[in-house]
Amino acid sequence: MNIRRGRNRSIRIALTASAAALSLGVLSACGGAESGGSADGKLAVTASFYPLEFLVEQIGGDHVDVTTLTGPGVEPHDLDITPRQTGQMSEADVLLYLRGLQPAIDKAVDQAGVKNTVDAADLTTLEAHGSSSGDGHDHGEGDGHDHGEEEGHDHAEEEGDGHDHGDSGLDPHVWLDPVKYAEMADGVGEALQKADPDHAADYRKNTEALTGKLKKLDQNYRDGLKNTDTRTFITTHAAFGYLAERYGLDQESIAGVDPESEPSPARMKELQKIAAQEKVTTVFFETLASDRTAKVLAEDTGLRTGVLDPLEGITDKSQGDDYLEVMEANLAALKKALGAK
Repeated sequence: MNIRRGRNRSIRIALTASAAALSLGVLSACGGAESGGSADGKLAVTASFYPLEFLVEQIGGDHVDVTTLTGPGVEPHDLDITPRQTGQMSEADVLLYLRGLQPAIDKAVDQAGVKNTVDAADLTTLEAHGSSSGDGHDHGEGDGHDHGEEEGHDHAEEEGDGHDHGDSGLDPHVWLDPVKYAEMADGVGEALQKADPDHAADYRKNTEALTGKLKKLDQNYRDGLKNTDTRTFITTHAAFGYLAERYGLDQESIAGVDPESEPSPARMKELQKIAAQEKVTTVFFETLASDRTAKVLAEDTGLRTGVLDPLEGITDKSQGDDYLEVMEANLAALKKALGAK
């Protein structure tokens, strides 16, 4: 009887040890916080919206699983975070967001507690575009014609280091400047290298390839917009301040930085006057926001309407399949509207 109990105990110990070894093997295969938390062993990255998702996909390649919190067709400014998404954020190996663009995500990030959390606004310098009154007019920027050859850092340094952008009125639409977007790409590459050093060489290689494409895109914009009939364009909301400053253009927006803000009658009358004085031909609207005010202004002024995409998301209505293609489509639209030669 004692021999049988001893034998059964030995069997139970052996089974327990085998189960523990199997569990350890499964955990090793899945990876932990240091080596990647996705089920297939890849680095699990959560990006707040499309421009950051694109950077991770291009730089991470086959080594990452990227999840975006803002689905296709959703206006990023208005995003509400679900409890499930908050849980997904907490499980990420790398969490990438842009503070000041999506208030709901800003709050959730503070609660997520992810070790490798990257605020993309810290990877470049943000600037203030538009007036503090919220009418969308770029007061105080001058004519914008001398900014195209600058690196765009001086204004942000005058405003501060850019880290308090959530309440400082700094413009978050920095990805629409290919030069600044390349700076963000460098920062994302470094973050992935830190989180997954085993694949650091691939991340560096992919970062260099992407920044090379962005450099070419920047040159295309410089060449394409060098000689135009007018330097002024009108958009529904003030998303293109960085792009305008980089290439010596004047952005005039119907709404402010927030696409849902309503323009005053005085602002609409002002835009009619600007359109006549600056030989504006086109009022631009975008794919993820209402085109109502753009069409009203176009009808009142006899102007055309066109699409200028702020690239806050990719849908089946986008003028391209990814960031680079849509930016080239934006360039073509601007060249036509501005009368490029």
